[in-house]
Amino acid sequence: MRDFGTDRRVGGAARVLSFSGEHGALWLAAGITGAVADRERRAAWLRATALVGTAHLASMGIKRVVRRPRPRLAARLPLVRTAGRYSFPSSHASSAAAAAVAFGALRPAGRGLVTPLAAAMCVSRLVVGVHYPTDVAAGALLGGVTAGLGAKWMRGAHVRSL
Repeated sequence: MRDFGTDRRVGGAARVLSFSGEHGALWLAAGITGAVADRERRAAWLRATALVGTAHLASMGIKRVVRRPRPRLAARLPLVRTAGRYSFPSSHASSAAAAAVAFGALRPAGRGLVTPLAAAMCVSRLVVGVHYPTDVAAGALLGGVTAGLGAKWMRGAHVRSL
């Protein structure tokens, strides 16, 4: 997968996704935008955004316990710098999967945009060379489960805000 980063377009896109997903920034901004734009479901959007943040924070906590070093390939340097030394699980994947589940539940028509973007962000972590596939899979699972477990809480806000 890392070899795809040698293509300038693929590597460039992966770097953009990596940067925009740092600390869940893209997904947090999307959730806040949803809360501002969709006044009727503002509370649900804010709860969905909180689920994204929760998944990201859980991922960071697990990293501190597991302490798995990032991949080091002698032949290639990573295409991006990272905020931390540890790779398991991928926090980018955690927040992306949580956003796909939570925002997709709020805006089913938007799943066609959010889900592929979240998947691309997950793949980008492999392309830029800062994660093992198991890091990304575990991060995506963590994010999806976090948002899935919080879905009832999120929907409760939607019902009360109508």
